[in-house]
Amino acid sequence: MFEARTSDTSLIEVHVAQGGFHVSDSPDEVIKTLLGSCVATCLFDPVAQVGGMNHFLLAGGPDQMAQSERYGFYAMEVLINGLLKLGANKSRIEAKLFGGATMSGIMGHIGKKNCDFAISFLECEGLPIRAMSLGGTQARLLRFVPSTGRASQRLVDDIEPEIQPIRTVSPTTDDIQFFED
Repeated sequence: MFEARTSDTSLIEVHVAQGGFHVSDSPDEVIKTLLGSCVATCLFDPVAQVGGMNHFLLAGGPDQMAQSERYGFYAMEVLINGLLKLGANKSRIEAKLFGGATMSGIMGHIGKKNCDFAISFLECEGLPIRAMSLGGTQARLLRFVPSTGRASQRLVDDIEPEIQPIRTVSPTTDDIQFFED
């Protein structure tokens, strides 16, 4: 999670990375994330005015109840429990779903599986889905105000990958052989 003040100094932007979540009741916070095949669930209790967002990568792991926010089931549980700790009542929680795009052939049907999982989970928990923007082939930049439940998204055509500097290490022994093309 990354926090930054926006140009409007009254708002704090909280970035939820893959496998993360954030809950808040602060009217000064905006939660944001960038989604491809991942899914973000935004939950909100309109009476308690608390909300939160998760960002899960995969519907399930080696064990469907894998203890990591990277996986749907656990990500949903920690998000709901975080809201309950802030005073939300499960009977009032509403959901909005985003993401699950098919980004490339390499990712297969991960986006669809994530969407199907999120919808099924919320239905089983009795949490109404008030809005959703799922599937397609474009990434989404998502912003969510946890104290009001307001969500907005922008479709992104091309995502520039974050470039990491290449670190080269000189060999310390002669047991490494380099090949040239």
